Amino acid sequence: MSGKQELLLDSSLRDWVLLPILFVMMLVGVARAYMGELLASDGPSKKLTLLESREQGALARAAVLRTAGQHIPRKAFEEKRKYLIDAFVADKYLADPEAKGQAPPNPLTDPNGMDGMMNMLKGNMANMVPQMGLMAWTNYFFSGFILLQLPFPLTLRFKQMLQSGVATRDLDVAWVSSLSWYFLNLFGLQFFYSLVLGDAAGNAAELAAGMAGMPQMSGGPLAPGSDPSKLFAAEAENLEVAACTHLHEGVVDRFLQR
Repeated sequence: MSGKQELLLDSSLRDWVLLPILFVMMLVGVARAYMGELLASDGPSKKLTLLESREQGALARAAVLRTAGQHIPRKAFEEKRKYLIDAFVADKYLADPEAKGQAPPNPLTDPNGMDGMMNMLKGNMANMVPQMGLMAWTNYFFSGFILLQLPFPLTLRFKQMLQSGVATRDLDVAWVSSLSWYFLNLFGLQFFYSLVLGDAAGNAAELAAGMAGMPQMSGGPLAPGSDPSKLFAAEAENLEVAACTHLHEGVVDRFLQR
């Protein structure tokens, strides 16, 4: 096929298919964010004690030092690394040193673990059920429509992603079907949620909720069944092998080489 493929689309597709899908997904995303906050605030939440907050902060400091240590001088990095390694080995930051070496409580019998699992389950349900309903609604009422054309060329690898529900071999890849428009909005509206609802509520509205698997980085309680002493030992080993190359080291030589 030579030349650019042109199709004449009815303006009703914009008014009755493209915009309704966009607006409904925006409204459902905002409602899902507030529903997640409501479910998270349902029931008494376990507050961290001062020692537990100190324990979480030490793990977070070590992780930040490993990932962003190139922004401080090498001497400062070495001093901070040595201090944290010695403190982790000496169990200085453990909230309950007497519980070291004991078997962690069973998450299925621990009330705190059960509360965390229930909150995670409610959050997943609040996220999955609206998405399943929206996908079924889009697939039932708007399946088979071509809605818009992207203003840039694409390779054939994107055809299946952009033309879901439209079985045409010869249609140019730049044309987007209604079902693919749903998926584009599903991932593209995350920035809209963050802008309208703020970072905290926007993150709750995002589909990518995998960060819940790293509670030690968020300042919340540790995951049920985790042993803080083992986490400190692992973090000390990570700090031992962490390398620091300051961003300003050799900057003059790198500049002159250019």
